[in-house]
This record gives sequence, structure tokens and C-alpha cells, in this order.
Amino acid sequence: MKLSSNSLYIVSTPIGNLDDITFRAVEVLKNSDIILCEDTRHSLKLLNHLNIKKKLISYHKFNEKKKSFSIIEYIKQGKILSLISDAGTPLLSDPGRLLLNQCIENNIAVVPIPGVSSITTAMSISGFKDQFLFYGFLPKTENELEKILSSLSQNTFTLIFFIPSLKINFYLKKFMKYFAGRKLLIAKELTKMHEVLLRENIDNIKLFKTKLKGELTVVISEEINKNRILNIEKIVNKAQKYLKKYSLRDTVDLISISEKINKKEIYKICLKVKNEKNC
Repeated sequence: MKLSSNSLYIVSTPIGNLDDITFRAVEVLKNSDIILCEDTRHSLKLLNHLNIKKKLISYHKFNEKKKSFSIIEYIKQGKILSLISDAGTPLLSDPGRLLLNQCIENNIAVVPIPGVSSITTAMSISGFKDQFLFYGFLPKTENELEKILSSLSQNTFTLIFFIPSLKINFYLKKFMKYFAGRKLLIAKELTKMHEVLLRENIDNIKLFKTKLKGELTVVISEEINKNRILNIEKIVNKAQKYLKKYSLRDTVDLISISEKINKKEIYKICLKVKNEKNC
């Protein structure tokens, strides 16, 4: 297999089972002069499994800005470079976007070598609607998390998140608040020997009593009760109460969270209440 110089290869690697790597990915790695990876020790396990010995350069979120210039120079010198992440498809909640954009600016071809992704792997066995939104890692602070989930709860797509296992209970509590009525899949150790798929209705979730390890892929189903009938009288009463203390926007947000109803419908009712109040 002949690779073109003046190119950066974005190579997908297994997310667990090392045999999931593609033939093409193996050939690209074998013919690369340099392989960029997040953790050289981690990637060395895969390369040893494939009997590939190449120069590895550590490239992660803490040094990507510093190393991008020298990497561009390597490519301009005619060396063949590949970028891999610790697992799965690079750049999806992993470093590399800065380097990719610099390659584009320098007329360096970026070549995708597709393969495994925990996003599509989990989605494929979820049973949920295949129109989905991948968010990645959620904010760690409660205030920022509340804002994001409040916004995400308004759409009807399937949602996919990466969740650190040690924080799973923290996020589950918020999912119960913002995604009531939906279903949830927690995928742990995907493609590995101890793969676990936990399925549950969000309303029935029980928090974990023991600590989990690793990174979890969490899939939340599409809005199931999207045709829920509006209890107009109830919303009007809440609007009258909240508008005495809060702005129209905050009132709409508060009611949409508690009632799990689209903001557009609530906004119309709240606006009418506000206008009648000012008459």
C-alpha cells in the first residue's frame, strides 16, 4: 500500500477488542514514518499486538498547540504521519482539531481511515431513533450542566454522551430531572470481554452503590411523550406566579423543566399572561 506524502492520516483504532482494527488501518500504520498518539504507553500495546514498530510522538490536549508547528514541518519534509487516539475515531472528544485545521491552512491533505467508534457502536444496539445528537463530555460544574441539559431537553433526537464512571451518579440525577419519560442505555467496556449494556427507563433509574471504572457511553432515547397534552390552566397558574418574580424568559425555562413541554408552546401561553397582566 502506497501512501501519499504531504498528508496527515486520521486513523481509527479499536475501542476495546484489538481485533476490531481494519486491514487498511494496519497498512497505514505500518507505512507511517511517525505515529501521533495521546499516550505512547497505551498505543504501544496496540502496535505491539500488530507487530508494528514506528516512532511515536505524544500528542494530547496539553501539548497540541506547542507540537503542531513541528508536526507540520515533518509533513512538509515528506514524512508520512498518522494520528491515533487512545481508542476509537480521533477528534471525536479527543485532541487533533487544531492540527487538522493547520493542515488545511497549509494545503496538507487530511485522509480519514474510518473504523470503530463507541458513538456508533452504542447507537447501533440502543434501539432508539437513529436521528441522534452526539454531545461528548458534559460540563462538570452544576450551573453549566443545568444550562446545557435544559437546552438539550427541548429537542426530540436521541442523545449520546461520554460520562466518566466515577461521576455517573451525579449525571444520572440530572438526567432524571431533565429527561423524564425517556429511556436510557449505559454501555460499559464496549467490545471487551466484560462488556455490559444497562437498559432502563429514566424514571426508574437507581443510582450505583459501587464505584465503576473507565469511561461510559450513555445513550438517551428520543422524546417519547412529545405529543403530551398541555394542561393550559396549570401552566397559566404557574406563569402568573413566576412572572411576579422572574423575567418572561426565566419563567418559560422554569415551566418547561417542570412540565417537560416544548418551550415554544409555553412561551405563547406565558406571553399572553404577561400581556394581559400589563393591560
